[in-house]
Amino acid sequence: MAARRTPWRVSDRLWAEVEPLLPKVERRFRYPGRRRHDDRACLEGILYVLRYAVPWAELPRVEGWPSGQTCWRRFHEWQGAGVWERLLQRMQELLEREGLADWSRAIVDASLVDAKRGAPRSPARSAAALEAAST
Repeated sequence: MAARRTPWRVSDRLWAEVEPLLPKVERRFRYPGRRRHDDRACLEGILYVLRYAVPWAELPRVEGWPSGQTCWRRFHEWQGAGVWERLLQRMQELLEREGLADWSRAIVDASLVDAKRGAPRSPARSAAALEAAST
């Protein structure tokens, strides 16, 4: 029997960093429709899916969490609003300020990007390959 995972909760400190980055969505006055799920609960669901690599549809039913479909929609809404880029920048600045960033272990790697068949090689890559071969 597989061990049951406990849901991950967003700490108050993390939420204080994330909340100002999220776009504010006002309800319409006329025909307001259903209330949106809480942003914090959506973030918890998104982080659970990303942490445990489960499909959106298999997000566990936890009290207070929206469905996987709702988390997926909010994830893409925030992606379009640039939330994730701003959050990454804010977290890097916070780690740097507190002396917790160790940039000696940072890696930039594009080897997982597929090259289309028949695409010409870039001159920069070819030059780098030649330099690497000669060392």
